[in-house]
Amino acid sequence: MSRAVRVEGLTVAHGGAGVRARGGAFPALEGVDLELAAGSFTALLGPSGCGKSTLLGAVAGFVRPAAGRVAVAGEPVTGPGPDRGVVFQHYALFPWRTARGNVEFALKRLGLPRAERRRRALAALAEVGLADGAEKYPGQLSGGMQQRVALARALAAEPEVLLLDEPFGALDALTRVRMQELLRRLWRRTGLTVLFVTHDIDEALALAERVVVLGGTPGRVLADHPVPPGPPDPALRELIAARLTQPEAADV
Repeated sequence: MSRAVRVEGLTVAHGGAGVRARGGAFPALEGVDLELAAGSFTALLGPSGCGKSTLLGAVAGFVRPAAGRVAVAGEPVTGPGPDRGVVFQHYALFPWRTARGNVEFALKRLGLPRAERRRRALAALAEVGLADGAEKYPGQLSGGMQQRVALARALAAEPEVLLLDEPFGALDALTRVRMQELLRRLWRRTGLTVLFVTHDIDEALALAERVVVLGGTPGRVLADHPVPPGPPDPALRELIAARLTQPEAADV
């Protein structure tokens, strides 16, 4: 089961120095409109500081809009919820808990019985190919394995939307490719609605069926490209790269 996501006129302001909006807040996003169809895989691409993570945080319910709205399946987002799973670049695992223990702990907020938490945790770890590592501690796992635990932790709550914020940025090149392949397989199998934040054009084209380019300060949507099936299209890559190098994509 997946859900559609709709972002309408989203403006987010943070405190800080720089260009200021009303009330003395720094505008991170302004007037962003974005629709994610149920079951779609969208990559959100842009330079550092353009508001990619802020937009994902607003969909996750971690960031409160100054204006506009975010809705999932037509329901306004007012805070975090189990319908949206989030995976960050940094694994944020408890070192004193096993892989299974980390996933189970994340399920406590759902009020599930212990047996159900264990079942879901083991099933999610198996889903990401880590069944044999369920009783290992984070210190006994490689970076790629730890990120699999983080992915399992998000999947165990059985979300309908999966939000990923540069989840493979800290991995070596080979592990990164393997994790990309795993994510694509999981998406095809589960049909989740996926929003994937990255600053890497090649990663966006390899993973997503649509690339949305964010840029500027405050951040706004600069381009929206469908990604054709098959090998990455060099012409599309050049088009996106050119868009990112235009003045309006850069910080101002």
